[in-house]
Amino acid sequence: MKRRSFFKTSAKGALAAGLLPITGSIAAHNIETGESKLIHFNEPSGTKKKDPKRRKTLNFDVAVIGAGMAGISAAVSAARNGAKVVLVQDRPVLGGNASSEMRVTVNGVQALKNKHKVERETGIVEETLIENWHYNPQASYHVWDHVLYNYVVREKNLTLLLNTSAMDVVMEGNTINSAICWQSTTETMFTLNADMFCDCSGDGLVAATAGAEYRMGREGKAEFNESFAPDEPDGWVMGDCIMMITKDMGKPVPFYPPDYAIPFDGEKAETTGHRKIKQVKEGFWWVEVGSDVDIIGERDEIRHKLMAYFYGVWDYIKNSGKHPEADNVVLDWIGSIPGRRESRRFMGDFILTQNDMLGLRHFEDAVAFGGWSLDEHNPGGIEDLSQPASFFHSRFDNIYEVPFRCLYSKNISNLLFAGRNVSVSHMALSSTRIIGTCSMMGQAVGTAAAMCSQKDINPRGLYQNHINELQEQLLRDDSYFPNRPANDPNDKAKKASLIFGSSTISGDAKNLLDGVSRDEVDKIHHWQSDGLNAELQVEWEENQNLTSVEMKFDTNLHRKINMHKQPKKHETQPMEIPKELVKNFSVEARVKGKWVEIGSVEKNLTRLVKVRFDEIKTSAVRVKLKDTYGEPNIKMFEIRCY
Repeated sequence: MKRRSFFKTSAKGALAAGLLPITGSIAAHNIETGESKLIHFNEPSGTKKKDPKRRKTLNFDVAVIGAGMAGISAAVSAARNGAKVVLVQDRPVLGGNASSEMRVTVNGVQALKNKHKVERETGIVEETLIENWHYNPQASYHVWDHVLYNYVVREKNLTLLLNTSAMDVVMEGNTINSAICWQSTTETMFTLNADMFCDCSGDGLVAATAGAEYRMGREGKAEFNESFAPDEPDGWVMGDCIMMITKDMGKPVPFYPPDYAIPFDGEKAETTGHRKIKQVKEGFWWVEVGSDVDIIGERDEIRHKLMAYFYGVWDYIKNSGKHPEADNVVLDWIGSIPGRRESRRFMGDFILTQNDMLGLRHFEDAVAFGGWSLDEHNPGGIEDLSQPASFFHSRFDNIYEVPFRCLYSKNISNLLFAGRNVSVSHMALSSTRIIGTCSMMGQAVGTAAAMCSQKDINPRGLYQNHINELQEQLLRDDSYFPNRPANDPNDKAKKASLIFGSSTISGDAKNLLDGVSRDEVDKIHHWQSDGLNAELQVEWEENQNLTSVEMKFDTNLHRKINMHKQPKKHETQPMEIPKELVKNFSVEARVKGKWVEIGSVEKNLTRLVKVRFDEIKTSAVRVKLKDTYGEPNIKMFEIRCY
């Protein structure tokens, strides 16, 4: 697997095998680097200087292509697990669809049938959302960009390349040796050598160029027996859209549409009820254009159409006389880059389908979860007003599991993927495409990639021989998937002879060792103190050698903490650090009969806190929990000792 010495300029990628309904077959090749000449303006006419040849070759353990929320989660998790990582992003900002360029809300599991309405994702995606309210209480999308930037660049072991497009790959058989990338701002060509490659870019050019098998379009009912699939397979994918934000000027302001605007048949839309104008503050997600041929190749045409259709909608709102509530309202921001829902889906060793999800199928290799409804958008988008903008086919009774076999390539040995390009059917994608779910897959992929590099194995080998180790590390790092309690044999807290709290108003201190770090439906897994300045103590019959104590606190996972474009939506949720979260605490150990402070945290911002220290020999650990961000009691879900 250590292939850096095997770099070959003549390698070719294997062609992707055929798959219905539409298949990929893109060959890999190396870029020639001829000696070009540049004219230097300070020299006499006709004088030529050599091309400065800004070319760099960098070596990494893990290369992550695409820095949307899935890519950020993959890169950070790989770096935290000891890998040397590069994160490649073709835009000047991080976040992908969630960035200021597109402004899609970081939604996740919510609106489950007959259960909790929210079952929020934890781990890296939650950390970013909480940090956002710490640094960005004004809910600025431009500040959010920089919150994500700060979150990424402070991570040791992680190199970030912005404005950099991964254009090609160098192959050794069915293995990717290198990604060839162009950074436009520095006119630099990078050759990125790595053991493992994670394509989190959405469209997946690197994966496709490497020859990874993929699908585009909708499967027919017969292939997976999916009730919501079309009768026959076709090439349709869910469409792209652009968003907008408005502001109230306090007086009537006219609107003049651009010349290219396409008139909107508002009467037909409102009569059918499929695209009613319910508000004029933000959106509209249903200004959408899809494709049944090649949504990637048509992207610039689609971008122009989206802008034309959007301005037609706004012209109808402002000038039809049917929406007087918009008289004082003007456009304040309009997206220029389409947000994408679907294109390539790369094939893994397993394809997750509608029936797996609705049946809440249990997978022994589960590494993430989802629960957004089966939300399949009308293939025709705004060009088909006779159909609903989206078919909300079904909501889920509970959260479903995502298996690891959906997150690595079946035919490229060192390729993983996370986000909307994973191994799922079109119908399954209508749920798994949601950003919170994609982020959890990203954390799983990054952790797996780091393990593969360290063990010198491929992802399939990790699945076959080390899946339990992968799951344990993900659970330790505050990921979650149902039906799989943590049982890390290295966790010395589980060997404790006694665990107790200074007071208890709810739950039991023993719950902190049961391997489930959140309350589940009708199942309590927490300990909650009666008041602040509480203490939690763990005792062993014999001394233990320790270097860290790890805890998971409460952030109220049954409540939304998203940032929205429309300020009114924030009225039903906090725009601050969750009040339940522990703010200040310290950790002590009993060493030779005396309590010694071994760590403290002030102004804590994370649910998971790992307190590390030089190795000690101790018979007891005590956590002194001082206060929260507003809740009168302390709630914990887990304590571990290593």
